[in-house]
Amino acid sequence: MKRYYTLLLTTLLTIAAVAAPKQNILTLKQTITDNDIVFPESFETDTHEMMQNWYLQNYTVLDADVENRATGEVSEEEYIKRLKAIPSVIEMPYNQVVRSYIDRYVKRNRTLVEEMLGMSLYYMPIFEQALEKEGLPLELKYLPVIESALNPNAVSRAGAAGLWQFMVGTGKGLGLEVNSLVDERRDPYRSSEMAASYLKNLYSIYDDWSLAIAAYNCGPGNVNKALSRAGGSGKDFWEIYAYLPRETRGYVPAFIAANYIMTYFKRHNISPSLARKPLITDTVGVNQRIHFSQISHVLNIPMEELRVLNPQYRHDVIPGSDTRNYTLCLPSQQVYSYIMSEDSIAAYRTDLYAHRDVVEPSGVSVSNNDNRNYTWETKTVTQYHKVRRGENAAKIAARYGMSTKQLAQLNGLKHGKVQRGQTLKVTTQKRYKVYTNSSADNGEELLADTGKQPQGDVDVVDDGEDDEKDENAQIEEVRQIERQAEQAKLAERTKRMEEKKTAKSTTVHESADDSRQWHKRNAKYADNHKSSSRETTYKNSRSSKRGSKAEKKPAKPVEHTVQKGESLDKIAKKTGVSVADLKKANGITGSGDKIKAGESIKIPSKGSTATTKASAKSREKSSSKATSKSSKSSKKSSSKSSTTKKTGKKRR
Repeated sequence: MKRYYTLLLTTLLTIAAVAAPKQNILTLKQTITDNDIVFPESFETDTHEMMQNWYLQNYTVLDADVENRATGEVSEEEYIKRLKAIPSVIEMPYNQVVRSYIDRYVKRNRTLVEEMLGMSLYYMPIFEQALEKEGLPLELKYLPVIESALNPNAVSRAGAAGLWQFMVGTGKGLGLEVNSLVDERRDPYRSSEMAASYLKNLYSIYDDWSLAIAAYNCGPGNVNKALSRAGGSGKDFWEIYAYLPRETRGYVPAFIAANYIMTYFKRHNISPSLARKPLITDTVGVNQRIHFSQISHVLNIPMEELRVLNPQYRHDVIPGSDTRNYTLCLPSQQVYSYIMSEDSIAAYRTDLYAHRDVVEPSGVSVSNNDNRNYTWETKTVTQYHKVRRGENAAKIAARYGMSTKQLAQLNGLKHGKVQRGQTLKVTTQKRYKVYTNSSADNGEELLADTGKQPQGDVDVVDDGEDDEKDENAQIEEVRQIERQAEQAKLAERTKRMEEKKTAKSTTVHESADDSRQWHKRNAKYADNHKSSSRETTYKNSRSSKRGSKAEKKPAKPVEHTVQKGESLDKIAKKTGVSVADLKKANGITGSGDKIKAGESIKIPSKGSTATTKASAKSREKSSSKATSKSSKSSKKSSSKSSTTKKTGKKRR
């Protein structure tokens, strides 16, 4: 019995299901509702800021009272009728979700609609051209309305930019250039071409425009997931509506609403924007780096107009080069002017707008944008180097790119030896920029040294600096330094000699034998006391040898400039030379100090003094006696030496 009732119930339910009216796809599209709608960011556009757009202000006339006009109430039947009347390949059904987007445009964003109508005068022909080239439905030109509100500089919270709102990865994947200076996502022409190509590829995947438009918003991956959850392929946007991301659910309805409002704006008392004057544009190729300011000043085009027509250049710079040609959009009447004035534009204020190709990291500023004519010249420049501890002639010569022989010849060095504190003359090669243009600065500009430069802690006097000092004056300054150093050494040496003389016998023997014995004692005295001066040790050791050759060629006298308050007596005490020798060297006769401040006098060295000459004569007279009485002289010398030592010990 139970079995009979169960079979009867099943039969009745089956008959009821068959008899009930079947809900077709059209009914689903028209009855779908959604109370959790997420509106695109384009609805949040700041209409006041957009009103400041240079193009809207200069090329269109907008109705300032649009918000106060009646919205024009429309029934659902009228909405369905109007949507059906739009000449479109893409299906545009009506439902409550579509109605919510239409109401948003008609009632709350009337000013935005008017501004978009004004911008559409310029952008819609660009969109239509790109879509027509790919053979796509022209109603797709309203996608940028919901993407960016026709603002080429719009950037979403997710980082999508431009009229068609491409992400960086998507844009680069489509072949758009995105870097610090150029963002082709903002270029109306390039981005429209890539958007049309992208939409064509999406349609080839789904063979349905509602799914292709949804995939444009959220990506093919999300659409494929929604199709899988809804039960496979063969379905359209409305059938997978509940499985799509929240933002994408409203995307196709917003696209339908954009088509409606841009077609029927007059029916809702939104005035059409009028063109103040026609804007016909053309493009020109740019293969060099140009700043908008250069174009603006030479062609007298407002900067804002250049920015509106070329929003892809982020910092008003077109980075053209020999390897890359960029496009510049201009009003058509200005294109020929640009071509004729291209050189003048590129040359305008290069000091401000051009980038330097090469920068020399030196103390002299060099600008590669200097359009003056000049040539390079290399000159040999003389410098002076003060010898430091541990330096020798070879090291110094290598530092300045010289050979040791050249350094020795230039400074008269014997055996190529130098002493610490000695000032040497050196030469190096330096490169100069010599201007040949009459408008250029006169003279030469020092750029860089071509020779090797001094390294380490050295003192260098550069006589080529600013060409202010004559080389002879520089040499004289260095000679003065050398003279002062020589005088100090001479005074120190004289002081030491006086101290040593106090240890000798009161009797001064001027014979050659006595002189040799004295030098031996002096060298022995220096060794015992471990003298720290290398120069003194070197000269004492040299003095221990026979000095006949040195005596034949006495050193040249040193020049000295008489200072205020100095006299011959003071100079003699300071230099260790007797007053008589000073007078004789300078031809001064009579008594008294006949010298004046500022006068230059000669200070004879020890080898050229009168005392030395007297010693030489004495040695000549005693040479014959010394030959015949060598044995006696030898004994006398030894006895005198011992006597001197004893006397010296007592006096010390």
